[in-house]
Amino acid sequence: MPGDKSISHRYAILAALAEGRSEIRHFSTAEDCRRTLDCLQRLGVPVEIAGDCVRISGAGLGGLRAASGALDAGNSGTTMRLLAGVLSGQSFVSTLDGDASLRRRPMRRVMEPLTLMGAQIRARENQFAPLEVRGGALHSIDYTLPVPSAQVKSAILLAGLYAAGETIVHEPVPTRDHTEIALAEFGARMERSGRAIRLRGRGPESRLAARELEVPGDISSAVFFLAAALLLGDSELVLRNVGLNPTRSAVLDVLDSMGANIALVSVHGSSGELVGDIAVGHSELSGGVVEGAAIPALIDELPMLAALGPYTARGIEIRDAQELRVKESDRIAVLAENLRRMGATVEERLDGLRVAGRAAGRLRGAEINPHGDHRMAMALAIAALGADGETVIRDAECAAVSYPDFFNTLERLLKR
Repeated sequence: MPGDKSISHRYAILAALAEGRSEIRHFSTAEDCRRTLDCLQRLGVPVEIAGDCVRISGAGLGGLRAASGALDAGNSGTTMRLLAGVLSGQSFVSTLDGDASLRRRPMRRVMEPLTLMGAQIRARENQFAPLEVRGGALHSIDYTLPVPSAQVKSAILLAGLYAAGETIVHEPVPTRDHTEIALAEFGARMERSGRAIRLRGRGPESRLAARELEVPGDISSAVFFLAAALLLGDSELVLRNVGLNPTRSAVLDVLDSMGANIALVSVHGSSGELVGDIAVGHSELSGGVVEGAAIPALIDELPMLAALGPYTARGIEIRDAQELRVKESDRIAVLAENLRRMGATVEERLDGLRVAGRAAGRLRGAEINPHGDHRMAMALAIAALGADGETVIRDAECAAVSYPDFFNTLERLLKR
């Protein structure tokens, strides 16, 4: 699998703030992560890219320079939100912008805590990009996330590196903890206790040190091939060196509960992250309900689970996932629209959807519109593998946002 997108963003940003030269191997090839690297370069950070190896000569916490013009995050909400945290602690004004999709995504949830820390942030309609971030001297806060969000948590912690005192973030439910792991690897003064993360900021000991790191394979990309193996008869597949961080691997537990033939092999630690091989074979899935506290840990994998619904015995129902409506697209609406085009029976709800199982009939090929959303294009491509007839996916190149080689990899696997 390609390098994990979430981890690659975080390693790159912290390497830019560290002292010394970091080497990050198996860096994500996703367009989103390239946007992060480009923004860092425009902030004065030397970046060398050699295949999937990235070398970053850190500027230190005080060494970033103002960019000429806006920093373009493209389609990447992670780039925009995490850099908003970093830029809040700088002595200059920055503008963060993105494509039409990113300009529709709400940024108020990250603006509010950063403003409480002392940053001045202006936005279109007070919540949409472009964001003008006027940095300065920050102070620490004790903040409880109103909505579970790893990106907002990360933005606060990154701003906390520049804040006087101890910044504390409380999570209502656990979200992916790659930022906390990476901060510890780079030498930040932080600790976790239950659902509280404490980070000591500005001071004589506030330094990050360069590291040599290897990014695990991306489990959010792996899920598409896991799904393909589960629905196609006689399939046997092993995915090597996939990240198995407990805050990200919940999808394996969900599939296991539905009867998936999945096994973990050679699990080991790497720079604080769990990594291992995943073996999977064709399985008859029962289906089920995904809801409640499980949703934040599954948010990127929910589209693929929904697309598996027509191939399960009881169908798949997703609840409490209104967050899907403010992703790169309205993922609830886009899933419902396209699965119906393929003949699925779908009940769309405000906070999720129910996709009927096999008894509702086989899917048929159709023309699919992913609305520029990479995960929609890939999830619906896997659903199409079991459909009768040809499926045409418009704008399929949008998959490059997270997985440029997705369709080539899928074709190679299908030919073996």
